[in-house]
Amino acid sequence: MMEPVEASSVAAHRGFRVQAPLVESVSCYCRVDAGLKTVAGARKLVPGAKLCIQPDIIPTGSRPRNPRRERSRSQAPLLPGLPDDLAIACLIRVPRVDHQNLRLVCRRWNRLLSKNYFFSLRKSMGMAEEWVYVFKRDRDGKISWHAFDPVYQLWLPLPPVPAEYSEALGFGCAVLSGCYLYLFGGKDPLRGSMRRVVFYNARTNKWHRAPDMLRRRHFSGSCVINNCIYVAGGECEGIHRTLRSTEVYDPNKNRWTFVTEMGNGMVPLIGVVYDGKWFLKGLDSHRQVVSEVYTPTVNGWSPADDGLVMGWRNPSISLNGRLYSSDCRDGCKLRVYDHSTDSWSRFMDSGLHLGSSRTFEAAAFVSLSGKLAVIRNNMSISLVDVSNHAATPGSNCTHLWETISGRGQLKTFVSNLWSSIAGRNGLKSHIVHCQVLQV
Repeated sequence: MMEPVEASSVAAHRGFRVQAPLVESVSCYCRVDAGLKTVAGARKLVPGAKLCIQPDIIPTGSRPRNPRRERSRSQAPLLPGLPDDLAIACLIRVPRVDHQNLRLVCRRWNRLLSKNYFFSLRKSMGMAEEWVYVFKRDRDGKISWHAFDPVYQLWLPLPPVPAEYSEALGFGCAVLSGCYLYLFGGKDPLRGSMRRVVFYNARTNKWHRAPDMLRRRHFSGSCVINNCIYVAGGECEGIHRTLRSTEVYDPNKNRWTFVTEMGNGMVPLIGVVYDGKWFLKGLDSHRQVVSEVYTPTVNGWSPADDGLVMGWRNPSISLNGRLYSSDCRDGCKLRVYDHSTDSWSRFMDSGLHLGSSRTFEAAAFVSLSGKLAVIRNNMSISLVDVSNHAATPGSNCTHLWETISGRGQLKTFVSNLWSSIAGRNGLKSHIVHCQVLQV
């Protein structure tokens, strides 16, 4: 929170409203970090929009005497020789990779970087950075996760996932407000299906508890529409293992509610939000392929178009109003869906294929810096500029592909071949979720 300078204090006594000269200070920024406890102290508190932070400015009348505020006036400035508003204008420009070091400088800097206000300013002034967060299942079945900074092309350490998710199977993952990563449901090896929900705050680098789901489930489908998490289908122990129920979490109301059930119970394998609707494709209780589409405006499910379902492969993504899908195992060839003809066509080929090994398999498509990012199991990342594709569909467009993370691609041809012959690819670690957070 910015500290008022002496001139601002005098103006406030005269009854004038004061604004910081270089940064927006009268907008409402939610107090999403204050009062939250970590998973160990589990309170069901999540980010909301009811408690807000605004500059402590009284539009009329004199300020009440506050000993704590009087002490703060005599404390050292954030940056020597500069008013605090100018210091904040400088600090919000520091790259995110250095924020952990900024917290160690002094208590005031640590408090500043713990406030939602600081990151709201970064976002409003275009300083926020997108990082890629990857959840992997290691060879021993443990869940680990990693963050990738595309600016400096670095993989960075993160705090461990909560204990209940260290070995969980089939848990869901979604992002709200760009900086809160939620994990929900899943199957614990000992306790079975869970209703548990936790979320990671990328601004404070900590995990917190959220309200449990209404239904235990694992291997469910999930998406985010209008900043609400929708969860549908999946499995649960018992007589009716394949679920039809659908529930939604609204962070403003801080609760889960049921919505219309699917027509068929389903374990979703592919899901995407396209044209304002949620498309799902999976297996029913008889292991038959089924598909449905959810329309939130009418709160109803309906069958999906046959052409979309037939050519729809994993991974896929909706980007800039178009639906893209992988056309090969390593994600080096893309296809695009044409709604007018209800069909898929070849769209773009990198011409640099890595092979069919599970190590190089494309695990996810995400949007990064306005481009389509291909995330592979070996932690390599390729960016594809799909917006500037003007060549003939299906042609080679090597110049539109860029590798920003080559981690895991240094194995020789001989070692790759031996690994395939030995059949060890199934034992290697693989990515289970991938998300992009902006801070």
